[in-house]
Amino acid sequence: MDDTTHTATIRILVVDDHHIVRQGLVALLNTLPGFEVIAEAGDGVEAIALHREHQPDITIMDLRLPRMNGVEAITRIREESPGARIVVLTTFDGDEDIYRALQAGARGYLLKGMDADDLTAAIRSVHAGKSRIPTVVAERLAERMSGSELTARELDVLRLIVQGRSNREIAADLHISEATVKTHINNLLSKLGVSDRTQAATTALQRGLVHLE
Repeated sequence: MDDTTHTATIRILVVDDHHIVRQGLVALLNTLPGFEVIAEAGDGVEAIALHREHQPDITIMDLRLPRMNGVEAITRIREESPGARIVVLTTFDGDEDIYRALQAGARGYLLKGMDADDLTAAIRSVHAGKSRIPTVVAERLAERMSGSELTARELDVLRLIVQGRSNREIAADLHISEATVKTHINNLLSKLGVSDRTQAATTALQRGLVHLE
């Protein structure tokens, strides 16, 4: 059996906009045998440039980043380097965030707060060409996959509901009739499995369908 993935040094790019979090992660990884952090970025645009320059074996990517979010950065990196191996590390565990990151090409997903063993196991698994998704995250993803897709227009209406807009205001914003707004709301309530606008807004935020900027 070839054990080169366990003996060769794995070169890592760390991407996180929180300086203290990033420094802590870099310090931890650099103390672990077989790992070397070769670059670190604080936003999505910088991540793309550094990945292009260094071609790391593994990229650890936060999702909430300035200038360009993690999902967009993953998409761009994978367009330039289809073989890029990316592990998402984030406090966000909404199923929509998980889905978008994996659709973009991430191979692993870890929530901040995991221990060093989980982190190293995820890096080694993804480096070996496997996927690494914790059970709790996989369950959230399964829920997302089994749910009905919201249409683009339903998502527009949902975002405006989260912003506290009335049906009349939503109709004006989207240049549609109030009757059409009500139809979209009834459809998205059904798809989300909730009974009113307040629950819809709460669910949208919890699942990562809508983010408060």
